[in-house]
Amino acid sequence: MALALFDLDNTLLAGDSDYLWGCFLVEQGIVDGPTYEAENKKFYEDYDRGILDIDAYLNFQLAVLARFDLPTLHHWRARFMTEKVEPIIAPGTPDLLHLHRQRRDTLIIITATNRFVTEPIAQRLGVEHLLATEVELDGHRFTGRARGIPCFREGKVTRLRQWMEEHQETLEDSWFYSDSLNDIPLLEQVSHPRVVDPTPRFHAMAQERGWVTMTLRGTASVEAPGPP
Repeated sequence: MALALFDLDNTLLAGDSDYLWGCFLVEQGIVDGPTYEAENKKFYEDYDRGILDIDAYLNFQLAVLARFDLPTLHHWRARFMTEKVEPIIAPGTPDLLHLHRQRRDTLIIITATNRFVTEPIAQRLGVEHLLATEVELDGHRFTGRARGIPCFREGKVTRLRQWMEEHQETLEDSWFYSDSLNDIPLLEQVSHPRVVDPTPRFHAMAQERGWVTMTLRGTASVEAPGPP
């Protein structure tokens, strides 16, 4: 069995769950609309350009979680899943996951988005293993701080290597699917890097490296991995 790694936002999803969670909070009047929306958009643009200050972003995003109790947050998250996440599951995602299950690969979603937002998405997609930015809890309430190494850029590599050590896995014949230039450090580590629905800039970078590009949107072109 090999590892099949999947970025989540703008890869398995045809949209960004992290950004959309912020949009959902604005729409529900949970946060100050114009101010929060402007900051959320700026951080999203910084991420897309590859210049995101992850610590500043986490301080901004996770502060909201600390203001409310878990039952309230879970209620909002269930609505968020229905209203924002379900419509953006990329058309090719189920087939791609199925192909790797047929190979008996170990499927892992590895994402910079925090576990509170992404855990139900991984469950919805039937992916058992999730590596995400962890959120600190104090008893039954979030503190507004991240816990451990954010699962972002080189942090994805570190978090994955920690997981592999715990599970006695290797990167032999491994796959990684991602849309983002922020994931170049991990794409460089795997046997089969796959660039999914990239921006024009990242598409050019992928071509320079000889990486296969593909789409999971519209008429999805899912390349069938060979036998394990």
